[in-house]
This record gives sequence, structure tokens and C-alpha cells, in this order.
Amino acid sequence: MDALLCVAIAAGALVLGLLLGLRWGRRREEPIPAPAEPAPGPPFADLLERVFRSTDEGLAVLDSAGDVVLHNPRAAELGVVRGGLPDARAATASQQVLHGGSTVDVDLSPLDHRGRQPAAVLAHVRPLGGGYSMVEAADTSEAVRLEATRRDFVANVSHELKTPVGAMGLLAEAVLDAADDPTEVRRFGTKILNEATRLGNLVTELIALSRLTGAERLPELQVVEVDEVVQEALARSRLSAESAGIEIIVDRPTGLEVDGDLTLLVTALSNLVENAIAYSPADSAVSVSRRRCGSWVEIAVTDRGIGIAPEHQKRVFERFFRVDPARSRATGGTGLGLAIVKHVLANHGGEVRLWSSPGTGSTFTMRLPGHVEPGTDPAEPAPAAASDQGRAAPTSQPVDVPDRVG
Repeated sequence: MDALLCVAIAAGALVLGLLLGLRWGRRREEPIPAPAEPAPGPPFADLLERVFRSTDEGLAVLDSAGDVVLHNPRAAELGVVRGGLPDARAATASQQVLHGGSTVDVDLSPLDHRGRQPAAVLAHVRPLGGGYSMVEAADTSEAVRLEATRRDFVANVSHELKTPVGAMGLLAEAVLDAADDPTEVRRFGTKILNEATRLGNLVTELIALSRLTGAERLPELQVVEVDEVVQEALARSRLSAESAGIEIIVDRPTGLEVDGDLTLLVTALSNLVENAIAYSPADSAVSVSRRRCGSWVEIAVTDRGIGIAPEHQKRVFERFFRVDPARSRATGGTGLGLAIVKHVLANHGGEVRLWSSPGTGSTFTMRLPGHVEPGTDPAEPAPAAASDQGRAAPTSQPVDVPDRVG
């Protein structure tokens, strides 16, 4: 009985081994699929052509006769190639390169700047060998504009600083000459103090403007109450308003909020209020109002002063630009206040708008994105309020019974 059991077990094991062997053999006979070959890429020459045509620089290849062999669309846009012919200055530089063997820089700026042509184009012409040369041109209009702006700014700063410094020197001499006359000493001393104050204000605003337009990061934005901005700005301007006999009318608190830096926003608004006071006649009023317009919060400052001519309205935000230089100097203005306002608003993602009519007055409106609570949908963007050529009456008028300051 035991012998039969052993025989049965041995037979089962033999059958199982045969089955496993057959299955393993079949698997080995099945072909192993070959790895998929990568799709063929574009030819190397095609890649070079794509790079040549898509670069931001204008590229043109000239032969020894000065003819254009190859150029990209950007070369035509920059005027390196016109109608299949190279710019005469580029062709001349190409011949110099072929004879001298070194890179030559050439100015290819348009001789008659029109429309959307770049104002300045600088090219490098280098040899390629075999009688060929390549012109590499770039639009340098922005760099030229910035350099011109820098030169103008330095010249303006030098002039503005020179005026009060020179005045203080002359006044100091006058004080020395009138040392025995207390009345004259007091009069000249007061003028020296005024010039020193003006000089200090100018330096302070130059520093503020350089921070706003330079690489220094804006402070971390916080939730700012618009009512607090208005209150602090009016507190700064209270003395100026009282001295000039100007009444400041302000609307009631609104509870509006924006994301920003309180100090910078107060500076911007106080600059607008001081500007309105400086250009308003005595015994007139300056209005400050605030409102929400869609997703924007607007703070408007309206005066009943001399107004701004249309040709000057686009320039009032330039550094040192003054609509009435004599009046600005008489009030101690630096010509930087509105430039600071513009940059403060830009750094907050907003803008400043102007409406003005000569002989009627002006309205400057600070527009800031309103604060949005996390998890809520912001309001739809407001349609453009009044254009720069039309007065937005709701923006410039106080609501209900106004409080009065000054």
C-alpha cells in the first residue's frame, strides 16, 4: 500500500514537472518586443533656420559683393534690409569687416523716424569667413530713452538744488552786511529759513521718488482703511490750508478698505491736497471725497483753482514740471509731488486720473483696487469712469452734509 502511494506521488510530480517545462519553453520561444524607436526630430539645418528666424535680433548675411544672401523678418523690421537690399551703412561696414577681419559696430538708427519704427538701432557686423559677413542688429530705443531721461533728471536736480543753495548764500551775505540792523537780520533770516526748508523738502522727495522708481521693494501690503488715509492726509495739510485761507471740505467716512502701505498712501493723498491748496485762490474750497466704483476705490481731490490747459495735462506727472513755475516757487513747491503720486499708485496696482478745465479747477482721482476678503469673489471691474476730458461729478463732490477742516 505504501509502495503504491509512493508511485502515485512520483507520477504526479513527473506530470507537473512536464507541464511547467512545456510552459516555460513556450515563453522563451515568444519574441521579445523591441523598444519603440523615438520619432525622428527635425534636421539640424532646420533647427538652425528656426533659431535664425525667431530671434529678437535682426540678422542678415551679406556676401563679398554686399548683397543680402539671407535675412530674418526682424532684420526687415529694424530696417537692416529694405526691399531685399541692405542698409548702405551696413553694407559699408560689411566691406570694412571683410578687409579688416574684426567686428565693427555701426549705428543703423532711422534717419527719419516715422510711425512705429524704432528710434535707435545698433548693429554689430562680424566676419563669417569665405567672403561672408553677418549683421546683428538690436532695437536700443528703450536704452536711449532711459539715458536721455537720466540726463534730464540729473540736469533738473542740479538746477533745482542750485537755486536754494545759491539763494541761501546770497541771503547769508545780506545778513552779514546788515548785522547792525535787527529788522533786516530778522527779514533775511526768515528767507534763509524758507530756502532751507524748501531744500530739505526737495531732498526728502528726491529720496522718496528714487525708492519708488528704483529696485527697493514695496513694503508688505496691509489692509488699510481709506478713512484713516484721508484723516492723516488732512492733518498734514491743515496748517497749509489755514495759512492760505483755504477751506477743506471732506465727505463722511465710508469704511472702505484697500491693500497697501498706509504711509505711502497718506503721502500721495497729502501731495494732492497740498497741490490743490497751492493752486487755489484765497477764500476758496478744496473738496476730498471717496467712493467705491465696482472693484475700485476712488479718492478724489477737487479744487476751484486756475485749472490746467489740455496741452499740459499729460505732463503734470513728470518730474519738476510746473504749470505755473512762478506760483510753485512762491509756495515752496518742488515739482516732484505729482510724480510721487503717480509712482505710489502704480506700485499699488492703481492709477491717478486727472480732469481739469482752465479757469474752473481740477480733480485728481486716486484709483486703488479695493480689499477683497479671502474666499469671496471680487466685484466686476468697473467700467472706465469719466475720461480725462470729462468731469466725473460723483467723484469730485462731497456727499450729504460735509465735515469742514481748516
